[in-house]
Amino acid sequence: MAEPCKPSELTYQDAGVNIDAAESALDQAKDSIRKTFGPRVLADVGSFGGLFRADNLGDEPVLVATADGVGTKIRIASAIGRFDTVGRCLVQHCINDALVQGATPLFFLDYIGVGKLDSQMVAEAVSGVAVACADHGMALLGGETAEMPGVYPEGEFDLVGTLVGVVERAHVLDGTRVQAGDVLLGLPSDGLHTNGYSLARRIVEERMGIADWNLPFPGEEGLSCADVLLKNHLCYLEPLKPFLERPALHAMAHITGGGVIGNLPRILNGHGASVSRKSVPAQNVFTQLVEAGNVPRDEAWRVFNMGVGMILVLAAEAADGIAQELHSAGQSAFTMGTVTTEEGIHWLD
Repeated sequence: MAEPCKPSELTYQDAGVNIDAAESALDQAKDSIRKTFGPRVLADVGSFGGLFRADNLGDEPVLVATADGVGTKIRIASAIGRFDTVGRCLVQHCINDALVQGATPLFFLDYIGVGKLDSQMVAEAVSGVAVACADHGMALLGGETAEMPGVYPEGEFDLVGTLVGVVERAHVLDGTRVQAGDVLLGLPSDGLHTNGYSLARRIVEERMGIADWNLPFPGEEGLSCADVLLKNHLCYLEPLKPFLERPALHAMAHITGGGVIGNLPRILNGHGASVSRKSVPAQNVFTQLVEAGNVPRDEAWRVFNMGVGMILVLAAEAADGIAQELHSAGQSAFTMGTVTTEEGIHWLD
């Protein structure tokens, strides 16, 4: 009797997971990662967990942790094969989230999930994360790359990060100092940052009829749609660091998903705000998207940041002086309104 045929051998790579590609991606990014290390980092790249010395961080140090992703902005990055900018956006978004509580960054962890691992793509994304960490004095302490066929479509990926920062307990910004009459000072974004991309992509593709992200964006001389929509999420750490321990800085709001109306109330401690939309310098990208998509004004201000990256809540008597200091240091700022006793956002125009 003939022996039954054995099934052919199966490997992990046959199932869609390439361990060698993951190791190659890490090897390509190691130098960039190591450049983020300082004397507090005690373990090399590849350890099961990062080690960070926490001694002498302050008198009453409070750790601040935050996690986020870059959303569907990565769909545009995937479409044109440019991955370094989304890595920087991830880091700078997370820095801003910790910054609004008064914290400066200590270390960062990244996660990349893919359907089919492209070692060059992963290396570029991780290197973008590492370069941004180094730029802002933060260690890239660890991370994870997961190849999961069937979870992510081939050619798609997800990029997520976790940041840990530190602030002295006496200087935590939690909104408790906010009072009626405080002044709202806005800092401009550079385009969409990392929110509103599901709507923005649909408008570009369906309403503008632009099928190729390398084609020009309306009203932007010499810039493609990818150039405009992949602009970096600005980091406000350096311009705002000199003000973090000043009593006149009562609170800050990072304007991300939900726009001004979704983020500003989170730090007003039961107060409200009167806000002028006309005070915000217009940016062409929002003008074009809102017009082409016929997006209602209130919806636009809920989905997009509309040109506002950060809002400072300042004691009224110090607001003009702080605005002037920011301008002198090269940071644009504009007065948006005031804090009120009545809860909610009240548009002045």
